[in-house]
Amino acid sequence: METLGVVMLDHNNLSTIINRGVSEIIVKDEFVSLLQEGKPLRLKMGFDPSRPDIHLGYVVALRKLRALQELGHRVILIVGDWTAQIGDPSGQSATRIMLSHEEVLANAKTYMEQFFKVVDKERTDTVFQSEWFGKFKLEDVINLTSKFTVAQFLERDDFSIRFKANRPIALTEFLYPLLQAYDSVVIKSDVEFGGTDQKFNLLVGRELQAMMGQRPQQCFLNPLLVGTDGVRKMSQSFDNYIGLEDLPNDMFGKLMSIADNLIINYFEYLTDVADSELEEMTKAIEEESVNPMDLKKQLSLDITSQFHGSEKAFSAQSNFEKVVQRRLMPDDMPEIGFQVEGSGDQRRMLFIRLDGTSDRTKLVKVTDQMEVSIFDLLFNTGLVSSISEAKRLVAQGAVEINHCKITEGVTPVHDGLTIKAGRRRFLRLIDFDAR
Repeated sequence: METLGVVMLDHNNLSTIINRGVSEIIVKDEFVSLLQEGKPLRLKMGFDPSRPDIHLGYVVALRKLRALQELGHRVILIVGDWTAQIGDPSGQSATRIMLSHEEVLANAKTYMEQFFKVVDKERTDTVFQSEWFGKFKLEDVINLTSKFTVAQFLERDDFSIRFKANRPIALTEFLYPLLQAYDSVVIKSDVEFGGTDQKFNLLVGRELQAMMGQRPQQCFLNPLLVGTDGVRKMSQSFDNYIGLEDLPNDMFGKLMSIADNLIINYFEYLTDVADSELEEMTKAIEEESVNPMDLKKQLSLDITSQFHGSEKAFSAQSNFEKVVQRRLMPDDMPEIGFQVEGSGDQRRMLFIRLDGTSDRTKLVKVTDQMEVSIFDLLFNTGLVSSISEAKRLVAQGAVEINHCKITEGVTPVHDGLTIKAGRRRFLRLIDFDAR
C-alpha cells in the first residue's frame, strides 16, 4: 500500500525497521506513528569529514537510511564543514582532530563518493553547514549558547570524564553539539541518525527544535560496530577498520579476521540474512555444531559482494583459502623492481615501480654479498608504514622471505625473491638489470 508516494509497512517490515541493527529510538512510539502517517520524512544524517574514507561502521546506519529511502522517505545529508574544524583543540580525543577547511572539503569529496555506494543519491539532498553558519553573527552565537547551560553539557560522557579527570575542555568544544543541533532546526529534521556515542548531541537537537517551535526530531541510534581488534568501535583512528575502498582481497581477509563472537552482529547489522537464519546461526554457535570459519566465509562473501560484486568476492575467497588457509603465495602478488648503484661502501639499492619511475629517497645500503637490512627492505618497498612496524612483525615471526620466517636483521636480495609481511601483504622483487 502506498500513500503520497510512501510505502506503508506491514508488521514484519516495520519490525525489521525498528528492531534490526537498532540500539534505541527516541521516542519509538512517535517514530512508528510518523511512519504510519504515510508522509515522506526528512531523515537527517550528518558527518564530519575528518577522514576521507568510510568504513563498515558507518554502513550500519547507511543501510537503514537506504531501507527508508526505498519506502519513499528522503535523506538530508549534512556535510559538517564547520563542526569538523572544531575537533578537540586540547588533543585529548583521538577521534576528533582539528582540520583546515581545505582538508575538510577534500575529505568530503571522497566521503560522499563512498556514501552513495549504499545510499540512493537520487533520494538524497546534500547540504553544507556553511550555507547557514557562514552567515552567522556574534549575536546569533550568543543567542544559541544562551539556550543551554554548562551543567547540561557536562552530562555528556566525553566531557564528564575529562572534567572529573581535570583534563582540559576547550570552550569551542561546547559549540559542537549546539551547531549539530542547529542543523536539525535549519533543515526541519524529522529523524536524525547516529551511533550510540552521538546520543547526547541528537537529544540536544531534539530539545532545540522544541525551543524553536518545531516538532522535535526522533533520535535513531544505531549500535557501534566493533572493529577487527575485537575490542573497540571500528575507527580509522584505532586502525581496526574495514574500509569501503579496501580491495576485495583485503576486505575479505579483514572480515575473516573478526572475533567469533562478532559474527552474528556483523550478519545482523550489515547483511539481509533473514532473522530466522540468524536465530539458527546463533543456536549453532552456542551448541558448537558449526565451524565459525564457515560462517565467516559466508559473511565475508556477502559483504565483499555488496561492494565489489560476486565475481571479485568469490575470487577473494579463493585467494584467502590459498594464501591463509593453505599458506601458499598468491598468483597476483604485487611486484617491484630493484637496481644496485655504486660500489664498495657506496653500494645502494634503488627500488623502481612497474611504470619505470623510481624514488631516490628510497635508497637502501647493500653489502658486497647483496644483503640489505630486512627492516629497510620492508619499509622502503612499502610493505610496512614504519621501521618500528617492520621490527614488530619480524619479532612476531610474521615476516617470511621465500617461505622462510625471518629472524635475522639482514637478508640476501635476488631476482624473484618473495616477501610476506603479516597475513595479507606480499611482494615479489624483480632485478631490472637481470631482465
